[in-house]
Order: sequence, then structure tokens, then C-alpha cells
Amino acid sequence: MASRIHAIVLAAGRSSRFGRAKLLEELDGKSLVRRALETAQCACPGNTWLVTGHTANAIADAAAGIADHIVYNPDYESGMGTSIASGVTACSQQADAVVVMLADQALITESHLSDLARSWSGDAGRIVATAFSGTLGPPVLFGQDFFDELRALDGDDGAKQLLRRHADAVRSIRFEPATTDIDTRGDLNRLINPE
Repeated sequence: MASRIHAIVLAAGRSSRFGRAKLLEELDGKSLVRRALETAQCACPGNTWLVTGHTANAIADAAAGIADHIVYNPDYESGMGTSIASGVTACSQQADAVVVMLADQALITESHLSDLARSWSGDAGRIVATAFSGTLGPPVLFGQDFFDELRALDGDDGAKQLLRRHADAVRSIRFEPATTDIDTRGDLNRLINPE
């Protein structure tokens, strides 16, 4: 990815359905948060931002040596939108575009992130989203024209409202593994022990 594309890895949630801090759970010998950061770091070396909230210290410890920047979101309980806003606010002066990622999407690959970047024209008014399971969602690359709206996000809707509002600006890259996110212990167990 170009040096001015920054990755924002969201890792602030409460993991309420999982029952404990899911991002500290391991898959293939690495915590979920570390896996997400390593993927982001391969695609955006030196430009990786981790947004923490719940169990912030433990998440930051797990990210030691791999996150370039750690941003604490004090309003994380208000929903994902506040975490996106925190991350974009922190890096907006340095970035031409941001890729918003969820740390619990365990099957996202470096090659997919690179595909998003290659599909971006460099136009500040363009978005490149991931298509999966009949929807568009993260990871999503947003050009700089959308930073103000991202910084204003609140609540749990995340950035999907921007995808709807600016549908004409959106290009998509199909990547069905993005369907998989870890919400419950069963979700993780199915990845560890596929049937």
C-alpha cells in the first residue's frame, strides 16, 4: 500500500457475547488482535493504528512491538462508531486514506488489504469496500474526503451509513472470508476445529 494509506484496527469492544476479552484468544498460536495487526502491518508498514477501549491495557500489551500507534477510545461503550472516530481523528493529518478493519475478522489477509489499496484510484472522494454475503462491509478504504464524516460517527452503526449515503462513490472487492468474525466461543472453536 502507498505510504499515505493508514490501517485502523478496531479492538475496543466489550466482547459481551464471548464472555471474556475475545481478542486475547489465540488462533494458530497468536492472539486475534496480534493476527489483525500483523496483517495490517504487512499491508501498511509503519502506518498501523490500534484503537482500544475495554481491557485496554491487556490489548495494548498483546499489541506490543507491532502496533505503530495505540489510541484509547474513552467512549467505546457507546459503540463502534466512536472507535472509528477516535482512530480517524488520530491519524487524519498524516493519511490520504484509511482502511478500517475489525480485529475479530480473523480471516482477513494481507493480499485482500493490498487488493483494496490497488483498487483505490487515489481519489479522495472514493471508497473501496469489501463485498461478502450479499453486503458491503469492512475492511473498507475511505479517501480523505470522508474523514470529517468518519470523525463524527457515534453509536454502533459504524461506517455502513457512509456506504449507503455515498453509494455512487463506492467500489467493492469480493472477499467471502470477511463473513467470518468472532462473536462467540463457538465461532472461534469452529475455526480452531473445522468440521
